[in-house]
Amino acid sequence: MNHDVIITCALTGAGDTASKSHLVPVTPKQIAEAAVEAAKAGATVVHCHVRDPQTGRFSRDVNLYREVMERIREADVDIIVNLTAGMGGDLEIGPGETPLEFGAGPALIGPLERLAHVEALLPEICTLDCGTLNFGDGNSIYVSTPSQLRAGAKRITELGVKAELEIFDTGHLWFAKQMIKEGLLDDPLFQLCLGIPWGAPADTATMKAMVDNLPAGVTWAGFGIGRMQMPMAAQAVLLGGNVRVGLEDNLYLDKGVLASNGQLVERACEILSRLGARVLSPAEGRAEMNLTRR
Repeated sequence: MNHDVIITCALTGAGDTASKSHLVPVTPKQIAEAAVEAAKAGATVVHCHVRDPQTGRFSRDVNLYREVMERIREADVDIIVNLTAGMGGDLEIGPGETPLEFGAGPALIGPLERLAHVEALLPEICTLDCGTLNFGDGNSIYVSTPSQLRAGAKRITELGVKAELEIFDTGHLWFAKQMIKEGLLDDPLFQLCLGIPWGAPADTATMKAMVDNLPAGVTWAGFGIGRMQMPMAAQAVLLGGNVRVGLEDNLYLDKGVLASNGQLVERACEILSRLGARVLSPAEGRAEMNLTRR
């Protein structure tokens, strides 16, 4: 069991959740306010996407990321900022026998363009989604090829940003370890992402199998989506890891009760406390993850 736990709060994500809950932050001001709320509730890290303020849909606009980071840094809280670098791999395959008739607006770009905001803003942490994945029951996939991943990992290391490797299935973990073996990554973090159809399911056996295959001594966290968010938070701690909660992965505090990011962090803190663990402050989290505050 891990008795000293890092809590990451994933604030908004990129999915169509803003239409399902008025508590999902959309504008840079709302996202920064959600980060402050999460920090005051006890989070160690906030994981940030940005959205188009007019449409609520995901965005890669560097200026939106810049505004979020500036607002967080101007607030009266300390929090570690983790920016997504996963946007830019979405592709909708054409229906039936016309797979090359891609869906409207494929958001497929190269590995270095996916890092434009990271290069401009140099957060303490950024993510790297470690493989291609069927995403849901339709024709949507997330594309992240070995060549793209090698290029992205190399650039993140060159920038001096800590990589958090997003692991959605066992093959992703296999390739993440290969990138470490090739010297492309320096002391990365691992995030086990469970429950997204059709990646790794959110259950004890799958999380333990992944944990058993992690490189020795790495700092890792795990999460489940939807109603499995809190069970997987507890499971991760029992297996020696850290946790992630937040509105990117789950909209509800209880059945039928919409949550805010701060409420989800508070719930996670309560669970950890009852397990006999404590949550690390951002300063302690930096020491645990070997980060240098920017």
